[in-house]
Amino acid sequence: MRILQLQNNFFTGELPGQLGSFKRLTMLDVGGNKLSGRIPEWIGMSLEYLVVLRLSSNSFSGSVPLQGFNASVYAGNQDLCGLPLPIKCGDEPIHGPPSGGKHEDDANVQEHAISYDQIWLYSSIALGFIVGFWGVCGSLLLKSSWRHAYFQSVENIRDRLYVTVVVSVANLRRNFKAK
Repeated sequence: MRILQLQNNFFTGELPGQLGSFKRLTMLDVGGNKLSGRIPEWIGMSLEYLVVLRLSSNSFSGSVPLQGFNASVYAGNQDLCGLPLPIKCGDEPIHGPPSGGKHEDDANVQEHAISYDQIWLYSSIALGFIVGFWGVCGSLLLKSSWRHAYFQSVENIRDRLYVTVVVSVANLRRNFKAK
């Protein structure tokens, strides 16, 4: 994991283009500075491994070029607009939750939204657990010969371990008595 944390340093000006040369950067945190200007396009194009981004509490302006992050990434930049922020840029329509019902701010909704990648991850973990668990335990439940062979091998390992420990302790005692 390659991390660059430059938060709360009172940096001014624009984000330097040289940061785009860190191709394998996974986390970039420049929050809490005094950076200004537009958020550069190279963040989304050059930093293809970027997973964590924090640009909050700066003075960035213009439209948000990166759609893959939630609104909290851009919090505290009053002149930013565009999705995932609730402020639209010019004629751009806002695609947010329908109005009515419970009133939650968009940042909170975005923060608690589950992405498709997370759904796939959790589904894969659950499916892997179910297949693995029932592949082993189900076969032991259904086939008595496999169950007996499995528990016999566990008993053999336990017996070998017991004999090894007893012999080792006896050898240690003998060595201490000989000295």
